[in-house]
Amino acid sequence: METAAQGILSRDEMESRRLLAAQDLQRGLSQSQVARKFGVSRTTASRWHRSLSGNGVEALRKRRAPGRPSRLTAAQLEGVAEIYRSGSRSAGFDSDRWTTMRFAQAIESRFGVRYDPDHVGRIMHRLGLRERRRSQRRISDVVFASRFVLPDVTSTVA
Repeated sequence: METAAQGILSRDEMESRRLLAAQDLQRGLSQSQVARKFGVSRTTASRWHRSLSGNGVEALRKRRAPGRPSRLTAAQLEGVAEIYRSGSRSAGFDSDRWTTMRFAQAIESRFGVRYDPDHVGRIMHRLGLRERRRSQRRISDVVFASRFVLPDVTSTVA
């Protein structure tokens, strides 16, 4: 398993990697060899070994993800996606453009759950409703900046 060459692993893939490493540790491979084989730090391999020794293989199984549970159910999240797809005009706004502020207001009016507009952007991304994009400079800013020419400064060493 060449996990070091792969990108980010899912929770299932991480569990699989830990269980495979546990088999190797039980067969007598050293922590350093396991770390090299699975592309992890020696500290991580040591932590796996300690968990395996103390609590067995079950200690290396995935656990429920930490964090606050969603305030919307799965069915409500489907409703959120429907609100987005039906457009902002159908939600009572005067244009077809969704903003995170508008979308947060639409979610609150439909489900009674208030979200910060920044978090609504994360929800939109998680549901595949929009791509996360890098901040883009406005064309007017580029045109404005190109009107100014910086003086050519050369320094001479005396």
